[in-house]
Amino acid sequence: MEHLSHFLQVFINSYPLFLQGLKITIYLSIASLVIAFVIGLFFAILKISNIRPLQWIADAYIWVIRGTPLIVQIFVLYYGITELILINAFWAGAIGLAIHSGAYIAEIIRGTIQSIDKGQMEAGRSLGMTKPQTMRRIILPQAFRRAIPSLGNQFIIGIKDSSLVSFIGAQELFGVSSSLGSNSFDFLTFYSIAAVYYLFIVFILTAVVNRVEKKLAKSD
Repeated sequence: MEHLSHFLQVFINSYPLFLQGLKITIYLSIASLVIAFVIGLFFAILKISNIRPLQWIADAYIWVIRGTPLIVQIFVLYYGITELILINAFWAGAIGLAIHSGAYIAEIIRGTIQSIDKGQMEAGRSLGMTKPQTMRRIILPQAFRRAIPSLGNQFIIGIKDSSLVSFIGAQELFGVSSSLGSNSFDFLTFYSIAAVYYLFIVFILTAVVNRVEKKLAKSD
C-alpha cells in the first residue's frame, strides 16, 4: 500500500509535466505516421511496378531500413542532417520514425494491393480507365480497407517507438520520465508513470482501430 500511495502521489504531482510530454508524443506520432504513410505508399507502388530499377530501389530501401536498428537510424539522420542544416530534435525524430515505419507500411500496402484480384484491374481498364486511374479509384480503396488491421498495429508500434526520440533530446513521455527520474533518483516510479500514459494512448488507438474494422465489416 505504501508503494501504491507513493506512486499515486508522484503521479498527481507530476501530471503537468507528463501532460506536456504526452502532447509532444502525440504530435510526434501523428507527424511521423502521416509522413510514413506517404513514404510507404510511394515505395509500395515502386515495388509492384514493372520497371526493374524502381523495384530495386524499393527493395534496397526496405532491406536497409528493416535490417538496421531504429535508434541507429535516428542518430545517423539527426547528426547527419545537423551537419548540413539546423533541425530540432522533434522533426529529426519525426523524419527518422517516418523513414523507419515507411518500410513496414510499404510491405503492408504492397501485400494488400497484390491480394486484390487481378480481374479488378482488367475490369477498370475495360471501362476505359487508365492503369493509374484504376489503381487510384478501384484497387487502392480496397487495399486500404484490407490493410487497416495491419496499419493499426504499425501505428501502435510507431507510438511506442517514439520513445527513442528522447535520446536526441526530445522531451516526450520517456524523455520527461528520464529527466524527472534523474533529478529524484526514483527512476522506477517515473518510468512506471510513463508506461501508464503509453498504455492509455495504445488503448485509445486500439479501440479506434477496432471500431473502424467493425464499421467496415458491416458495410461489406
